[in-house]
Amino acid sequence: MSSATPRRPRPPARLPLAGALRLGRPSDIWFKPALSVVAAVAPPNLTLLALDRLDLAMYTMAGSLCALYAHNRPYAARARALAWVVLGMTGGLAVALLAASLTANAVVLVTVGALLAAVQKVLCDATRVGPPGNIVLTFISSATLFVPQTPGQIPGHLALALAAGAWAWLIGMAPGPARPHGPERRATAQALNAAAAYAAAHHPGDSAGTPAAGPAGAQHGQARARAAAAAAVHSAWQTLLWARDSEPRRALQRLLVRAEVALAAPADSDPERLRAWARQLRGTGTVPRPDDLVDDDELLGLDATLAVGQPSLWRRLGPLAPLAVRTALGCALAGYVALALGIGRPYWALVTAASLYQANVTLTWSRGLQRVVGNLVGVLAYAALVPLAHLHQAALVLVCLALNFGAEALISRNYWLGSVCVTPMALLITEFARHQDAGELITDRVVDTLVGALVGFAAAVAVTNRRAGDRLGQALTAAEHAREDVDRLLAESQQQPRPQPRPAPDALKPARRSLAAALVHLRTTADAAAGEWWQRALPEERVMAVEQAGHRTLAATARRQKLLARTAVRDTSTEAEATRP
Repeated sequence: MSSATPRRPRPPARLPLAGALRLGRPSDIWFKPALSVVAAVAPPNLTLLALDRLDLAMYTMAGSLCALYAHNRPYAARARALAWVVLGMTGGLAVALLAASLTANAVVLVTVGALLAAVQKVLCDATRVGPPGNIVLTFISSATLFVPQTPGQIPGHLALALAAGAWAWLIGMAPGPARPHGPERRATAQALNAAAAYAAAHHPGDSAGTPAAGPAGAQHGQARARAAAAAAVHSAWQTLLWARDSEPRRALQRLLVRAEVALAAPADSDPERLRAWARQLRGTGTVPRPDDLVDDDELLGLDATLAVGQPSLWRRLGPLAPLAVRTALGCALAGYVALALGIGRPYWALVTAASLYQANVTLTWSRGLQRVVGNLVGVLAYAALVPLAHLHQAALVLVCLALNFGAEALISRNYWLGSVCVTPMALLITEFARHQDAGELITDRVVDTLVGALVGFAAAVAVTNRRAGDRLGQALTAAEHAREDVDRLLAESQQQPRPQPRPAPDALKPARRSLAAALVHLRTTADAAAGEWWQRALPEERVMAVEQAGHRTLAATARRQKLLARTAVRDTSTEAEATRP
C-alpha cells in the first residue's frame, strides 16, 4: 500500500448547521413542475369532489404526482421516463394494497414499506430519474399500506392511479409541440453560462468573474467555478444523448463544444461571447452558430459516446448496496420505534427516514436537519391553514393545490423551505376521507419526524460505506488512464501538424470527451467519499494532482485542435485561390 493511501481511519466529517439551511437560487424551471403538478392533480380531485368521493383521492394522486418527474429531459426521453415512473408508481401501489388486504399486522406492514423504500431508492438513483426521486413513490406506497383494503377493491384503485398517471403523462408532454427542443436548449445555455463564469474568473477585466478575495480565495473560487462548469457541460452532453438526432441538436452540440473549449482553455475564451450564445438560446429562435464554425468531425465524440452506450442497470446497482441497506434498516427501525411509542401513523416516520439518505453521511445529516426544520415549521403552517380547509371540502382541495404549487416553487431553493408546504399538504390529504383532530395530527407528525430523523441518521452512521474509498481509487485510475490516452494521441497529432484535405475521424476528440467525463466522475466520487465516516484516509493530494494534470491536458488539446482548425481553414483558402481562373 502506498503512503498516499494510509489505512488509519478518518474521523467523522464536520457536520454543517447554518450552511444546510442556507437558501440558494431557485431553479431556472421551478415553474414547470409547479404548474404541471397543479394541472395534473386538479382535474381528478375536482372530479372526485363533484362525485363526493374524495376518499379515493389518495389513488388518483399516486398517478397525478408523476407529473413532477423528467422536466429536464428531451421530449422523446421524457415520454419513456414518465411512462416508467407511472408504471413504477403503480407497481409500488399494487404491492402496498396487496399487503394491506392480506394483513393488518403493523410490524409486517412497516417491514414491507421499508423494503419497498429501499427498492425505490436504489432504482431511482441507478436510473438517474432525477427530482423528486424516490420520496414521492415511498410516500404513496407507505401511506396506502395503512389504508384498510380488500382484494376486490385493488383493481379499481389501481385503475384510478393508472388513469391519473396517463393524464400526468399528457401534462408532462404538453409543452413539446410549442418548444420541441426546449430541454436541450436550456441545458446547453446553462453549460455556456457556467463555462462563461469559469472563463471570466481568468479574465481580470471581467467584473463578473473577478474574485474579491486574495490569491487563495481566487484560486478556490476558480476551482469551484471549474467544477460547476464541468458538471454543467457533462449534464448538457447527457441531455443531448437523450435527444433524437436532428439539425437543432447538431447545432447545440457545436455550441457545447465551444463550452468545452472554454472549460479547457479559459484564458483563451471570451466570456461575453459565451453568455451571448446562452441568451440567444432562450425562446424558439434559430440556434446560433459559432463564427469559427465547427465541422461534423468535431462532433464525433458524441457519436463515439452513443456507440459505447451506458453501463448496464445491474452494474449501476452494485455501488448502491450500502445505500439500500441503510434505507431498509433505517426505515424499518423508524417504523418500529413509532409503533412502540403508540403513534397511529408509523409510515410518517418511515417516510422521514427514507427522505434522508443521500450520497454520504454528511449529506444525509444535512437532509435530516432540513427535514426536521421544514416539518416543524410546516405543522405551524398546517395549524394556521386548517380552519380555512375545514370550511368546505372544496376549500380543502384548493388549499392542497396551492400547497402543491408552493412546494415545487420553493423546494429548489432549499429542501426545508419546500417541506414547509409539503407537511401541511400531507396532513390535509389525510382529511380527504374525513375530518381529523388537528392536535392529534400535529403531535403525531412532530413525533414521527423526530423519530424518523434520529433513527434514520443512526442507521446511516451504523451502516458504513467502505466501498467509497475503493471507488475513489478506481475513479483516480480511470482519470489517469484517460489522460494518458489523450497525451499519447496529442503527441501523435503533433507529429503531423498539417491535416489531410479530408481528415479521417479524429480519435483525439472522443478521447478528450472521455477525459472530461472521467474528471467529472472523479470530482463527484471524491465529494461523496469525503462525506463518509470511518474509512481510511483519502488520497486528497493525489486527487488534486490528477485533476490539475487532466485539466492541463484538456487545455493543451483545445489549443492543438484550434491550431489544426486554423491550418485547415488557411489550406482551404489557398486551394480556392489556386483554382481561380
